[in-house]
Amino acid sequence: MLKSNRIKAAVVTVSDKASRGEREDKSGEVVSEVLSNAKIDVLRREVVADELEELKKLLIELSDSGFDLIVTTGGTGISPRDITPEATLSVVQKEIPGMAEAMRFESRKKTPYAMISRAVCGMRGRTIIINLPGSPSGARECLEVVMPAIPHAVEVASGSAHECASK
Repeated sequence: MLKSNRIKAAVVTVSDKASRGEREDKSGEVVSEVLSNAKIDVLRREVVADELEELKKLLIELSDSGFDLIVTTGGTGISPRDITPEATLSVVQKEIPGMAEAMRFESRKKTPYAMISRAVCGMRGRTIIINLPGSPSGARECLEVVMPAIPHAVEVASGSAHECASK
């Protein structure tokens, strides 16, 4: 069987209301669309409540089952229920601060609220985990900021990148 070179992704929406069916998961749809348009295979979508242990367990399950990329949307702000960064930090082995910094930097050009984003990015094993805001427009904008680096980051994380330097 031939191994696909396409990136395998999971999209996780972290939202109490969406998990209870009280709100449509528009941000998860937007993230899936952006990834699919970039030729990244979204093989799984999940919606979970803002529950630390539930999200940690899901991130571990997804990364340990071979996904190259996990993109979360929601739970990155400062409300009492926002726990996505804590869950992510508790499972990653390496942080990738440049991605989160780039998202905040670019988002700040559009809204001062970007300054209160606590989104983080990192690696668990060979899986890249990226936190995005919960609003559909914020999720799209932030994902588009880091999208050019994702294929290379996944390649490097997998151990298959041979040369990163350019001449």
